[in-house]
Amino acid sequence: MPSSAPDDLAALAFLHAPEATLVLKDRVICRANLAAGRVFGWDPGALEGCSMRVLYPGETDFERLGQRAEEALRLRPMIRDERFMRRHDGQLVWMEGRGVTLTPKAPHRLAIWTYRVIETGAAPGLLTPAEMRVARHMVGGMTSKEIARVLDCSPRTVEVHRASMIRKLRVRNSFELIRSLLDSGAAPVEAGSEGGPEL
Repeated sequence: MPSSAPDDLAALAFLHAPEATLVLKDRVICRANLAAGRVFGWDPGALEGCSMRVLYPGETDFERLGQRAEEALRLRPMIRDERFMRRHDGQLVWMEGRGVTLTPKAPHRLAIWTYRVIETGAAPGLLTPAEMRVARHMVGGMTSKEIARVLDCSPRTVEVHRASMIRKLRVRNSFELIRSLLDSGAAPVEAGSEGGPEL
């Protein structure tokens, strides 16, 4: 049996790697493997050429997490975090992301990221529309003050909704709350919505 060329083997390894893998140039997806298609619900070819924005819950999350990743990758070659990502059908999924930059002086210029879904066993709960709007902005790690600014309400109002959600979903803290919201599907993404004075 003739041996395959190294380039062929590298392409085969990338395509069939067990974890969702994306090659990014300036936060635009230039390559996506088969696992990425399965995890995010897209045809891998359809992802290629898209901004990473399509995989984030909203513009705020995209900007904040991108800035955070850029700062971290300037300090070390590989980083790991957990965050919500958005599937093609709009479902939010709690994922572990691992990123490495090939251009440390400009981390987003060329980077490779892998993603895997973190399974949770939280029970679903019933949330009011106001609570769901607060939940929507918790996914990017926003503080109560930041959420209040976006939703044009007081930080105290945000805290009341957060405490109510913690009680309803029977979790101990905000971290567990976010995971529970994800698993229950109670933090939907509204396309094109970044919030408003609706609390």
